Amino acid sequence: MSSPCQNGGTCVANYKYHSFDCRCKEGFYGEFCEKGSMGRKTALSKSNLRAILQFLFLVTKSSWTQLVTLLLDSKLVSVLCHFGNFGCGDRGWTPVMKMDGNKQTFHHETAFWSNKETFNLDGGKTGFDSRETKLPSYWNTSFSKICLGMKIGQKIRFIVINKQANSLYCLIADGQYRSTSLGRDKWKSLIGSKASLQYNCNKDGFNAVCDDPRFSKARIGIISNQEDNCASCDSRIGFGTGGYHDNSSSCGNEATIAPDNGEKHFKTMGYILVQ
Repeated sequence: MSSPCQNGGTCVANYKYHSFDCRCKEGFYGEFCEKGSMGRKTALSKSNLRAILQFLFLVTKSSWTQLVTLLLDSKLVSVLCHFGNFGCGDRGWTPVMKMDGNKQTFHHETAFWSNKETFNLDGGKTGFDSRETKLPSYWNTSFSKICLGMKIGQKIRFIVINKQANSLYCLIADGQYRSTSLGRDKWKSLIGSKASLQYNCNKDGFNAVCDDPRFSKARIGIISNQEDNCASCDSRIGFGTGGYHDNSSSCGNEATIAPDNGEKHFKTMGYILVQ
């Protein structure tokens, strides 16, 4: 009734998120279709993208990728979206971050986890490779599922977290622990048969930190201990890790002090997508 969409744009209710989207006429863009002119280039709103991806998957029943231009923070951002069941389930997935465990770019203590700054936007166009990136979708894309992938050699293993939030930023930036209760076996499946964790504590989720912050921590993942508490965890699997063995992987599997499958120091490529 308030007719927020300008320049002939159509207002479409988004009941799931108690919001709306504007479908703009050709030549206009922006949250309220207030900007133009773009000529023949058209950007998709997030709700339009979801609808298109769902339709394409139902028609093709296949897994594929497509470079899509999205409006994020009223800016045009091109990202390589993944459609179909590539390891995380059907429909479309929007990339959020890619991180190299051999580097410290996305170490647990870096500001990238708590700010709204991008890193290497071009990395969002290249799929499951080794180019690190942080996209605006980290703080402005709502979701009900998170796809996490780890790559060792040429093998990528995925798990899915069913979690609804306004953005990944909302779950991580404040540093508060939020559990997922996936369990140690699920987290170990990201590494495969060679994964290793200590037997106790097994604190998993977002901002999982040992009672003594000098030891293992993960922005997304699991931390474990050899003692029957979370006081001094010496093992972890996750994304944005740090603490004990701080000079080692910022993404992957670290395990020492009597873990269940021997000491491990896996540095992996990590991929985070949302749906």
